[in-house]
Amino acid sequence: MPDMLVNLLNLPPVSRSLETLGAAGIIIRRPLPHEAGPVRDFVKKHFGRAWADEIIVGYANKPISLFIATKGGKVVGFGAYDCTCRAFFGPTGVLEAERHRGIGSALLLAGLWGLRENGYAYGIIGSAGPTEFYRRTVGAIPIEGSEPGIYADPLEPAKE
Repeated sequence: MPDMLVNLLNLPPVSRSLETLGAAGIIIRRPLPHEAGPVRDFVKKHFGRAWADEIIVGYANKPISLFIATKGGKVVGFGAYDCTCRAFFGPTGVLEAERHRGIGSALLLAGLWGLRENGYAYGIIGSAGPTEFYRRTVGAIPIEGSEPGIYADPLEPAKE
């Protein structure tokens, strides 16, 4: 999967998404420090240990560089930024049963706005899975030659 580049100067507003989801009982917010364990457990259970490890970096950043989606007081999604590398968005994920409601888009926009607020003009979506989603939602474009990118094994010789 390629990395994708996003122009943070042309982001759509996130406020409408937050209002729409809020009316449906879904809240997008930064987690509090005491929620680190439960959020990490959620990510590990539904998306794997590697992603759970990656998001821990977000708790060391000020402000916390992670957003969660909650519904009925339970975490249903997350989106991290400035964790794996500076200016990177991801990892991110939404429970399968909660997809197609705009939660992923809101988490993406919240994270990208977080990058912009940190002074970045461009952001990178690392090892972007749903490339069409990112293209459609924020105009992201694939970065040529970016596979396997930051996730390459540093001890493995580069492929030519």
